[in-house]
Amino acid sequence: MEKGPQGRRRGRGARERILSASQQLFRDQGINRTGMDQLCAVAQVSKRTAYQHFTGKDELVAEYLRRFDPDVMPGVFDRTDLTPRERLLAAFEVPATGLCPFIAAAVEIHDPQHPAPQYARDYKKAIAARFAETAREAGAAKPEQLGEQLALLLDGASARTRVLNTDTFPAAAAIAVVLIDNAIPTAARGSVRGSIRSAPVRVAGERQPGQAS
Repeated sequence: MEKGPQGRRRGRGARERILSASQQLFRDQGINRTGMDQLCAVAQVSKRTAYQHFTGKDELVAEYLRRFDPDVMPGVFDRTDLTPRERLLAAFEVPATGLCPFIAAAVEIHDPQHPAPQYARDYKKAIAARFAETAREAGAAKPEQLGEQLALLLDGASARTRVLNTDTFPAAAAIAVVLIDNAIPTAARGSVRGSIRSAPVRVAGERQPGQAS
Protein backbone atom coordinates (compact mmCIF):
# COMPACT_ATOMS: atom_id res chain seq x y z
CA MET A 1 0.00 0.00 0.00
CA GLU A 2 1.37 3.42 -0.99
CA LYS A 3 2.55 5.74 1.77
CA GLY A 4 1.89 9.48 1.68
CA PRO A 5 3.94 12.30 3.27
CA GLN A 6 5.20 11.55 6.81
CA GLY A 7 4.79 7.86 6.06
CA ARG A 8 1.02 7.80 6.61
CA ARG A 9 -0.60 4.95 4.74
CA ARG A 10 -3.09 5.75 2.04
CA GLY A 11 -6.47 4.21 2.80
CA ARG A 12 -10.17 4.65 2.43
CA GLY A 13 -10.02 7.88 4.48
CA ALA A 14 -7.72 9.67 2.05
CA ARG A 15 -10.54 11.40 0.16
CA GLU A 16 -12.05 12.72 3.38
CA ARG A 17 -8.66 13.95 4.60
CA ILE A 18 -8.17 15.82 1.35
CA LEU A 19 -11.61 17.43 1.64
CA SER A 20 -10.98 18.29 5.30
CA ALA A 21 -7.68 19.92 4.39
CA SER A 22 -9.38 21.89 1.62
CA GLN A 23 -12.00 23.19 4.06
CA GLN A 24 -9.29 24.42 6.39
CA LEU A 25 -6.96 25.90 3.80
CA PHE A 26 -9.55 27.43 1.47
CA ARG A 27 -11.18 29.13 4.47
CA ASP A 28 -7.97 30.35 6.09
CA GLN A 29 -5.94 31.49 3.09
CA GLY A 30 -8.21 31.38 0.04
CA ILE A 31 -8.60 29.08 -2.94
CA ASN A 32 -6.06 30.67 -5.25
CA ARG A 33 -3.29 30.73 -2.65
CA THR A 34 -3.74 27.06 -1.84
CA GLY A 35 -1.78 24.69 -4.03
CA MET A 36 -2.10 20.95 -4.43
CA ASP A 37 1.32 20.39 -2.83
CA GLN A 38 0.18 22.11 0.35
CA LEU A 39 -3.18 20.32 0.31
CA CYS A 40 -1.44 16.97 0.02
CA ALA A 41 0.95 17.82 2.84
CA VAL A 42 -1.86 18.82 5.21
CA ALA A 43 -3.97 15.81 4.22
CA GLN A 44 -0.91 13.55 4.49
CA VAL A 45 -1.40 11.92 1.12
CA SER A 46 0.77 11.75 -1.95
CA LYS A 47 -0.12 13.75 -5.06
CA ARG A 48 -0.67 10.46 -6.85
CA THR A 49 -3.32 9.56 -4.27
CA ALA A 50 -4.92 13.01 -4.54
CA TYR A 51 -5.26 12.70 -8.30
CA GLN A 52 -6.79 9.26 -7.93
CA HIS A 53 -9.65 10.90 -6.00
CA PHE A 54 -9.86 14.23 -7.89
CA THR A 55 -8.89 14.94 -11.48
CA GLY A 56 -7.52 18.30 -10.40
CA LYS A 57 -7.95 21.28 -8.12
CA ASP A 58 -11.06 22.49 -9.98
CA GLU A 59 -12.91 19.29 -9.18
CA LEU A 60 -11.76 19.50 -5.55
CA VAL A 61 -13.03 23.09 -5.23
CA ALA A 62 -16.39 22.08 -6.69
CA GLU A 63 -16.72 19.15 -4.27
CA TYR A 64 -15.72 21.39 -1.36
CA LEU A 65 -18.57 23.78 -2.18
CA ARG A 66 -21.05 21.00 -2.92
CA ARG A 67 -20.48 19.52 0.53
CA PHE A 68 -20.41 22.77 2.45
CA ASP A 69 -24.16 23.14 3.03
CA PRO A 70 -26.04 20.68 0.80
CA ASP A 71 -29.41 21.19 2.48
CA VAL A 72 -29.19 25.04 2.52
CA MET A 73 -29.03 26.02 6.19
CA PRO A 74 -31.15 23.18 7.61
CA GLY A 75 -30.19 24.29 11.11
CA VAL A 76 -32.30 27.40 10.49
CA PHE A 77 -35.00 26.66 7.94
CA ASP A 78 -35.85 23.10 9.04
CA ARG A 79 -36.34 23.91 12.72
CA THR A 80 -39.71 22.89 14.07
CA ASP A 81 -39.35 24.65 17.42
CA LEU A 82 -39.59 28.12 15.84
CA THR A 83 -42.42 29.94 14.11
CA PRO A 84 -41.82 30.92 10.47
CA ARG A 85 -41.12 34.52 11.51
CA GLU A 86 -38.60 33.34 14.10
CA ARG A 87 -36.88 31.17 11.49
CA LEU A 88 -36.45 34.22 9.26
CA LEU A 89 -34.69 35.98 12.11
CA ALA A 90 -32.71 32.93 13.22
CA ALA A 91 -30.76 33.04 9.95
CA PHE A 92 -29.00 36.10 11.37
CA GLU A 93 -28.02 34.24 14.55
CA VAL A 94 -25.68 31.84 12.76
CA PRO A 95 -22.22 32.46 14.28
CA ALA A 96 -19.98 34.58 12.09
CA THR A 97 -17.22 32.21 10.96
CA GLY A 98 -15.76 34.28 8.15
CA LEU A 99 -16.71 35.16 4.62
CA CYS A 100 -19.32 32.89 3.07
CA PRO A 101 -17.34 30.30 1.06
CA PHE A 102 -19.67 30.71 -1.93
CA ILE A 103 -19.02 34.46 -2.07
CA ALA A 104 -15.29 33.84 -1.61
CA ALA A 105 -15.26 31.32 -4.47
CA ALA A 106 -17.16 33.66 -6.78
CA VAL A 107 -14.73 36.49 -6.00
CA GLU A 108 -11.61 34.38 -6.49
CA ILE A 109 -12.60 32.36 -9.54
CA HIS A 110 -13.43 34.37 -12.65
CA ASP A 111 -13.60 31.54 -15.18
CA PRO A 112 -17.30 31.22 -16.18
CA GLN A 113 -16.66 27.60 -17.16
CA HIS A 114 -15.41 26.67 -13.70
CA PRO A 115 -18.03 24.73 -11.70
CA ALA A 116 -17.50 26.79 -8.53
CA PRO A 117 -19.24 30.00 -9.70
CA GLN A 118 -22.25 27.94 -10.81
CA TYR A 119 -22.41 26.26 -7.41
CA ALA A 120 -22.25 29.71 -5.82
CA ARG A 121 -25.09 31.04 -8.00
CA ASP A 122 -27.25 28.00 -7.33
CA TYR A 123 -26.67 28.21 -3.59
CA LYS A 124 -27.46 31.92 -3.39
CA LYS A 125 -30.66 31.41 -5.36
CA ALA A 126 -31.57 28.55 -3.01
CA ILE A 127 -31.03 30.76 0.05
CA ALA A 128 -33.40 33.41 -1.34
CA ALA A 129 -35.93 30.71 -2.21
CA ARG A 130 -35.86 29.28 1.31
CA PHE A 131 -36.30 32.77 2.75
CA ALA A 132 -39.24 33.33 0.40
CA GLU A 133 -40.83 29.99 1.29
CA THR A 134 -40.55 30.79 5.00
CA ALA A 135 -41.81 34.33 4.45
CA ARG A 136 -44.86 32.88 2.72
CA GLU A 137 -45.48 30.65 5.74
CA ALA A 138 -45.16 33.71 7.98
CA GLY A 139 -47.85 35.52 6.00
CA ALA A 140 -45.75 38.01 4.03
CA ALA A 141 -47.70 39.86 1.36
CA LYS A 142 -44.76 39.66 -1.10
CA PRO A 143 -42.69 36.65 0.03
CA GLU A 144 -40.33 36.58 -2.97
CA GLN A 145 -39.46 40.23 -2.44
CA LEU A 146 -38.83 39.73 1.27
CA GLY A 147 -36.80 36.60 0.55
CA GLU A 148 -34.51 38.50 -1.81
CA GLN A 149 -34.14 41.37 0.66
CA LEU A 150 -33.17 39.06 3.51
CA ALA A 151 -30.77 37.08 1.33
CA LEU A 152 -29.08 40.32 0.27
CA LEU A 153 -28.89 41.46 3.89
CA LEU A 154 -27.35 38.15 4.96
CA ASP A 155 -24.66 38.32 2.29
CA GLY A 156 -23.94 41.95 3.10
CA ALA A 157 -23.38 41.13 6.76
CA SER A 158 -21.04 38.27 5.83
CA ALA A 159 -18.91 40.51 3.61
CA ARG A 160 -18.90 43.44 6.05
CA THR A 161 -17.98 41.18 8.96
CA ARG A 162 -14.97 39.96 6.98
CA VAL A 163 -13.83 43.43 5.90
CA LEU A 164 -14.24 45.10 9.30
CA ASN A 165 -13.21 42.03 11.33
CA THR A 166 -16.17 42.61 13.63
CA ASP A 167 -19.55 40.92 13.98
CA THR A 168 -22.12 42.90 12.00
CA PHE A 169 -24.87 40.28 12.24
CA PRO A 170 -26.64 41.90 15.24
CA ALA A 171 -27.08 45.09 13.19
CA ALA A 172 -28.31 43.03 10.25
CA ALA A 173 -30.78 41.23 12.52
CA ALA A 174 -32.21 44.58 13.65
CA ILE A 175 -32.70 45.60 10.02
CA ALA A 176 -34.29 42.21 9.30
CA VAL A 177 -36.88 42.82 12.03
CA VAL A 178 -37.93 46.05 10.30
CA LEU A 179 -38.12 44.40 6.87
CA ILE A 180 -40.12 41.47 8.21
CA ASP A 181 -42.55 43.59 10.20
CA ASN A 182 -43.14 45.83 7.20
CA ALA A 183 -43.80 42.81 4.99
CA ILE A 184 -46.03 40.80 7.31
CA PRO A 185 -49.48 42.16 8.22
CA THR A 186 -49.97 42.73 11.93
CA ALA A 187 -52.68 40.08 12.14
CA ALA A 188 -50.29 37.43 10.80
CA ARG A 189 -47.54 38.09 13.31
CA GLY A 190 -49.23 36.38 16.22
CA SER A 191 -47.77 37.00 19.61
CA VAL A 192 -44.14 36.99 18.48
CA ARG A 193 -42.52 40.40 18.21
CA GLY A 194 -38.96 41.48 17.57
CA SER A 195 -36.96 39.07 19.75
CA ILE A 196 -35.06 36.05 18.45
CA ARG A 197 -35.07 32.88 20.50
CA SER A 198 -31.77 31.94 22.07
CA ALA A 199 -31.89 28.24 21.15
CA PRO A 200 -28.61 27.17 19.48
CA VAL A 201 -28.36 27.31 15.72
CA ARG A 202 -26.19 24.79 13.86
CA VAL A 203 -23.63 26.40 11.61
CA ALA A 204 -24.23 25.68 7.95
CA GLY A 205 -22.04 22.82 6.81
CA GLU A 206 -21.05 21.77 10.34
CA ARG A 207 -20.75 18.02 10.74
CA GLN A 208 -22.42 16.68 13.85
CA PRO A 209 -20.55 13.64 15.87
CA GLY A 210 -20.48 19.99 8.97
CA GLN A 211 -22.61 32.23 4.96
CA ALA A 212 -24.37 36.18 5.90
CA SER A 213 -25.67 39.13 5.55
